[in-house]
Amino acid sequence: MSFVRRYIFSTDHKTIGKQYYALALAAVCTGMVLSWLMRIHVAYPDRAIPLLGRLAPVGAPGGVISPEMYLSLLTMHGTLMVFFVLTNAPFAAFGNYFLPTQIGAKEMAFPRLSALAFWLSLTSFVVILAQFFVPDGPSTSGWTAYPPLSALGAAAGQGLAMGQNLWLVSIAIFCVASVLGALNFIVTALDLRTRGMSFARMPYSAWAWLVTAVIVLLAFAVLFPACVLLLLDRVAHTSFFVPAGLFVADRLQPHAGGSPLLWQHLFWFFGHPEVYIAILPSIGIVAHVLPAYARKPLLGPKFLVASLVATGFLSFVVWGHHMFVSGMNPFSVNFFSVPTMIITIPATVMTLLLLGTVYGSKMRFDTAALFCLGFISLFISGGISGFFLAQPSLDSYLHATYFVVAHFHLVMAAASLFGIFAGTYFWFPKMVGRMMNETLGKLHFWLTFLGVYCIFMPMHYLGLVGNVRRYSAFVDEYMAPLMPVHRFITIAALLTGAAQFIFLWNLFASRMWGRVAPENPWGATTLEWSVRHDGGAVAVYRGPDAYGVDGDGGVDFVMQNDEVARAGASDE
Repeated sequence: MSFVRRYIFSTDHKTIGKQYYALALAAVCTGMVLSWLMRIHVAYPDRAIPLLGRLAPVGAPGGVISPEMYLSLLTMHGTLMVFFVLTNAPFAAFGNYFLPTQIGAKEMAFPRLSALAFWLSLTSFVVILAQFFVPDGPSTSGWTAYPPLSALGAAAGQGLAMGQNLWLVSIAIFCVASVLGALNFIVTALDLRTRGMSFARMPYSAWAWLVTAVIVLLAFAVLFPACVLLLLDRVAHTSFFVPAGLFVADRLQPHAGGSPLLWQHLFWFFGHPEVYIAILPSIGIVAHVLPAYARKPLLGPKFLVASLVATGFLSFVVWGHHMFVSGMNPFSVNFFSVPTMIITIPATVMTLLLLGTVYGSKMRFDTAALFCLGFISLFISGGISGFFLAQPSLDSYLHATYFVVAHFHLVMAAASLFGIFAGTYFWFPKMVGRMMNETLGKLHFWLTFLGVYCIFMPMHYLGLVGNVRRYSAFVDEYMAPLMPVHRFITIAALLTGAAQFIFLWNLFASRMWGRVAPENPWGATTLEWSVRHDGGAVAVYRGPDAYGVDGDGGVDFVMQNDEVARAGASDE
């Protein structure tokens, strides 16, 4: 089979899963470099960064980042990480590769749709990066693209002409790709399950991908028309999001009747479910991986699935807590505060079930298991700060500060990335046929785990004392004494980012020279590890985590497709 046929026009779900993973890897490396530039500028605002002046002579004259370029870096970092990393890696990459094999299907329901969704995602990625090469540079509107400034074009400032147009086109394309992929996931999970694969026997990662696909279908279907309407405001001079009587640069804008708050409602109707699009697949991955190392079944599997479904439903009724400071009706503020507190209940249940699985187990502390435990730690640490932001009176003070930056990075970004790392170390032998280096993996874990806490825990303190976010330099008198904290965070960010090169080396070196992997190196039970799994000609007889079973030959687990009944093996 030629290279073009195998990789360019491939409809094989395993190849497409790897392509999504490679795309996410390219995006996360780009986003990490952008975050480094931001952190260096925040800690040392007057320091010139070598070569940057040549690469961006307008945004960084003499190598010193301008406020406009800082906003561009912030916008691009947030957009790349939220869309192309946290949406692609745990959901599209692992989901495309493993959902069919976990439910005993030969392929995704619509293989060509899988390929189309990936190539649209790649096109979206290329378009978003094209902003770096247009005269006015990348968008400066933030990853939320709030109007009216994002709707006015070049009159609103640098980065808001062609750069903002490309941003909107890129996200619109990504929305289409995500909806197509979500439809494929839903049909695959509902219709292509093999004989005996009831919903009760589906692996927890498959459940998480199914719930996430429903969220993606509903959320991105709203963001797409919002992007189209905002683009029309910019190029067709409509007035969906721009109010009448708006003066910018001493000029009356030719718009009338629009509402900037309408964009916020549409965006956050997508934006808060997006948090769970990023985190639920990682929860499913951790719930799938952890029992293999604890050597015991997951505690309360039905409660975990119910919590996944409940979280998916509640994610669509809490978007207004992002708008507590927008001037919305006080009744609406209280209305959104209540479900924001309620959604913590299923999140707490899932966390307790994961901890209960570890309790009393014979835990094997391999790298994937460490990242699972790190995920739980970060999810708890980041989730606790969410209680503060759910209270309108507290959020009005904390909303525009680094406290929010710390919260969503811990609970959404870092925790989700730990789930991605856990899935990578766990499934790498199946995807590549070789083992990753455990010594390098554990070094990567500890440096990353400690580094993440060193970066984001001090940000809570910065937020509590009023350090505002989205500023490129903190020159106010009350913020100047906080610069040592920012420098500490910057050094931690640089070192933590450098630790990721250990992972990259481990990933690529293991692909080339790693030890050949056995068929089932972790003693796992689900179908993707079954040596008898041949793409559909397999039946399922029990649940996804029959561990702790004294089976034939002293094996302490039973595969889902093992027809021979063993004492203690669960059938659900």
